[in-house]
Amino acid sequence: MSQKTAEKKAVSRKDMSKAQWTWKEMKRNKVAYLMVLPYMLVFTAFTVLPVVLSIVISFTDFNMLELPNIVWLDNYIRLFLDDDIFLIAAKNTFIFAAIVGPASYIMSLMVAWFINELSPKIRAIVTLIFYAPSISGSVYLVWGTLFSADSYGWANAWLMKLGIITKEIAFFEDADWVMPLCIVVAIWTSLGTSFLSFIAGLQGIDKAQFEAGAVDGIRNRWQELWYITLPNMKPQLMFGAVMSITNSFGFGAVVTALCGFPSVDYAAHTIVHHLDDYGNQRFEIGYSSTIAVVLFAVMIGCNALVKKVLSKVGS
Repeated sequence: MSQKTAEKKAVSRKDMSKAQWTWKEMKRNKVAYLMVLPYMLVFTAFTVLPVVLSIVISFTDFNMLELPNIVWLDNYIRLFLDDDIFLIAAKNTFIFAAIVGPASYIMSLMVAWFINELSPKIRAIVTLIFYAPSISGSVYLVWGTLFSADSYGWANAWLMKLGIITKEIAFFEDADWVMPLCIVVAIWTSLGTSFLSFIAGLQGIDKAQFEAGAVDGIRNRWQELWYITLPNMKPQLMFGAVMSITNSFGFGAVVTALCGFPSVDYAAHTIVHHLDDYGNQRFEIGYSSTIAVVLFAVMIGCNALVKKVLSKVGS
C-alpha cells in the first residue's frame, strides 16, 4: 500500500463517525460476517437470550402457570437475608471451588507437561488413561462401591480388618465425610477438556525457543516452564481457567450421584442444588432465576480475576 493511499484512508476514517466506519467495515467484510452468522444466531438464541431472560425474570414472581408479577428486588432481599439454606449452599460452593478449581487446574497442567515428554505412542495411551475418568459415568459406581456403607465396601472392609474401626461407616450419609469425599472425586474426574487443551498447547510450542532459551541463560526445567512454556500457552491457560471455574462452581452432579438430593444435613448442598430445588422441584422460576443470576455474576467475577492473574504470567 502506497503512502498516498494510506493517508487517504486515514483522512476518510477521521471524517466518519464510529457508526459509519463500523458499517463500512461490515460491508467490506460481508462474506466473513455471513460465514459466522449461523453460529451467532445459535449462540444468541441458546446463550445470550436465556441469560437476558433470567435477569429479567429474576425481578418477578413467576411460576410458569401465571403471568409474571414484578416484585423488583424482593427475590434478592429474600435470597441474602431470609434464605438460610442458600447461605449454607454458598459456603459449600465457595469451599469446593476454592479447593477443586486450583487443584484441578494445576494438576491438569502438570500432568499435561509430564505427558508431553513421552513418545507419541505412549503419550496417546497415557492421555486416554488420565482423561477416561472425566467421561466415564462408571467412576461414581467405583467410588460408591469403595465407600459403601456396609462391610462389603472396600474402605470399611479394610478398616475393620486392620482394627481401625469396629462398625461400618456410612461415608456418604455422614455429614463429616460427605464434602471431603465429593471433593476428592471431583478432583479425580477433573482432567477433562482443559487437560486436553494444555496438551495441545504444549505440542504447538516451537522447539527452537527452548534452544534459544538455553543460550540466553535458562538453566532448569522450571525456568523453562515459566519463561517459555507458559507465555506460549496463554490462550490455552485462559481456556483451561474458564473451564476449571465453570466445573468447580457446577459440581452438583458429583454430589447427587454419590449422596443423593439433598445431601445429609445439607453438608454438600450447593448453589446449583439450590437452583435445581426451586427451579425444577418447586417451580418458583423467578426465585430460581435470581439464584442463577447471582451464580453467573460470581463466575464472571472469578473469570475476570483469573484473566488478570494470567496476564502477568511470564511477564
